[in-house]
Amino acid sequence: MIPQAVDYKRAGSVSEAISLLAENPDAKILAGGHSLIPAMKLRLNSPSLLIDIARIAELRFITAGDGAVAIGAASTHNDIISNADIQSRFLAMVEAGELIGDTQVRNMGTLGGSIAHADPSADWPGVLLALNATVKVEGAGGTREIAAADFFTGFFSTALEEGEIVTEIHIPNPVAGANSSYQKFLQPASRFAIVGCAVAVVITDGVISEAKVAFNGVSGEGAFLDEAVSTALLGKAATLETIEAAVAGAAEGIDINEDHYASKVYRKHLAKVYAKRALVAACEL
Repeated sequence: MIPQAVDYKRAGSVSEAISLLAENPDAKILAGGHSLIPAMKLRLNSPSLLIDIARIAELRFITAGDGAVAIGAASTHNDIISNADIQSRFLAMVEAGELIGDTQVRNMGTLGGSIAHADPSADWPGVLLALNATVKVEGAGGTREIAAADFFTGFFSTALEEGEIVTEIHIPNPVAGANSSYQKFLQPASRFAIVGCAVAVVITDGVISEAKVAFNGVSGEGAFLDEAVSTALLGKAATLETIEAAVAGAAEGIDINEDHYASKVYRKHLAKVYAKRALVAACEL
């Protein structure tokens, strides 16, 4: 459990971090460190240089604009769950953040670090999918904005290109009748999701006019939008009967993960249970 020797540099700005990455192709970005450091201790990852971005002020902010809330990549989980603009707009963000790790983890771990790592059982990817977020990244070639649906590409993999870092996450402001929720069945030691479900709905005159249902922890490939469940909700009355009928097809056709925590059959059952719980909460039934 001892990592190999590694150099360390603290970047003072995003541009400096990008320059250091360009000069050191096998370097790794260090934000909260809760995923990278354990991997280094197990020697699953042995970078020659750690580039610390945790104290870059331009990466740690939460700003509510007319169209969206922008969250800096170095914002901690606790920054998010304690922010009044997040609390008033995105219940799923608060519920997810409160279920991450323990107090120390929530005070040090960052949103950008979590989504760049893209652990299939991490909470934020599913939530960002449900909330239709956009991820802003920056590298030597400039900046790009990537829809969350395109950002997560598979098992611990993202659309980040060599030398790029996550700088911001934008979440569209909710419209009238919008609500969201995140519910998960967690592994009690790590508190990672065995099954997590994030939902966002818009209810107009008692009818579900918009719906997004996303899972993490279910597929070994990572978080995904369940289009079948989302579609089954559209145009239907926001009732328990509608929800039960829709979630009956949860995770259908998905290559479901199986490990010593849960079998494929059990995970699929949990997907239905937690999708129902999240939708009931979001629909305020």
